[in-house]
Amino acid sequence: MSKQIINTTNAPAPIGPYNQSVKAGGLLFISGQIPMHPETSEIVSGDIIAETTQVMKNLEAILAEAKLTFEHVVKTTIFLTDMGLFTAVNGVYGSFFNGDYPARETVAVKALPRNVNVEISMIATVAL
Repeated sequence: MSKQIINTTNAPAPIGPYNQSVKAGGLLFISGQIPMHPETSEIVSGDIIAETTQVMKNLEAILAEAKLTFEHVVKTTIFLTDMGLFTAVNGVYGSFFNGDYPARETVAVKALPRNVNVEISMIATVAL
């Protein structure tokens, strides 16, 4: 099985030894995205709605680079530092889909990179 690395300058550069996404076996695996602005590498903080919106925009940019949309997403994982943020994050997250939602889990964690409050990873199919 071959794999193809897909990165874009429209999403934050990886902050470690990983790629933004890898296409393999008919799927696109997108690394967890945090609310980092791709042009400045600054963290969007202070408002969970703004943070989640930036995360979703980063994911959207990676999907677009692979010529995919949120309609192709089959699985997501949301990591939160506080489950009290769930309702707000869920509202922003849901607004990026057309109602045909992927499978998902949401997990509370002690901490996330750069002390952000939310990180989201995705798996998308490359064909519908």
